[in-house]
Amino acid sequence: MDNQNKEEWQADVISKLAFSAVNEQRRTRRWNIFFKAIFFIYFLVLFLTIYSSSDSSSNLGKAKEHTALVEVQGVIADGAEASADNIIQGLRAAFKEPKAKAIIVRINSPGGSPVQAGYVYDEIKRLRSKYKDKKLYAVVSDMCASGGYYIAVAADEIYADKASIVGSIGVLMNGFGFTEAMKKVGVERRLYTAGSSKGFLDPFSDVKESDKKHIETLLSTIHKQFIDTVKEGRGKRIVDDEKLFTGLVWTGEESVALGLTDGLGSSSFVAREIIEAEDIIDYTPRPSFVDRFADRLGVAMASIFERGFNLQ
Repeated sequence: MDNQNKEEWQADVISKLAFSAVNEQRRTRRWNIFFKAIFFIYFLVLFLTIYSSSDSSSNLGKAKEHTALVEVQGVIADGAEASADNIIQGLRAAFKEPKAKAIIVRINSPGGSPVQAGYVYDEIKRLRSKYKDKKLYAVVSDMCASGGYYIAVAADEIYADKASIVGSIGVLMNGFGFTEAMKKVGVERRLYTAGSSKGFLDPFSDVKESDKKHIETLLSTIHKQFIDTVKEGRGKRIVDDEKLFTGLVWTGEESVALGLTDGLGSSSFVAREIIEAEDIIDYTPRPSFVDRFADRLGVAMASIFERGFNLQ
């Protein structure tokens, strides 16, 4: 190796060593920043958790006589925002609070699970029986249909806007059938079951008349339960007209004449004019800022480690 090549080789080695040291320093600095950020976020979340819980408790403790509000927003289903667990949690807190003069359940829902709606209906009846001096009013905003109305009829009175959609007292089960399409494409369905009707909801198999009758009986039974609940909740206020139970919907204005609701009015109107406690406090359980922040942080961290954390 001549002197020129030797010098080039030495310069290359020195350069690599220098860059290696610089890269190592960068990695160390980035890891330090990463762990410091984690500790900062941890203490921030801890602080916000303590602060938010104490702040909400103190605000409620200082509240004067008011109207309690519980929202039923969206599809009524287990695990959803309008699940029975969430709604019932808010209702129990509202009825228990001595400064809550009355409760408004504000409903904007197209319906959902009859089971979840039934849980809420039964709990409202129980709470009304336990706290006899507190009334509960259902107020319809845009829509109170099917399972939403199932909940509403548990209230002492129901109010709606003149353009609200009210009703849909019926039950449905829907799906699709692909048997003809499969024949045209040339697809063979292979379904193995233990039990002659185990696959009766399979969309890729022909519908048997006996299975169809079974579903119709099932739906009719649930429909009758719904009708009985409406009649129990509304009593003599509801008109004697079978068309009410066909699944049709009406405007809020029409619903008053039919006895589906008791009058027209918003939550503010009911709180101010009916309950005579204009201040409204929302008792609806909602994810706190800390919960939402923690969820997003968890998703972000999982994404980072899933891709492989690279600090080079």
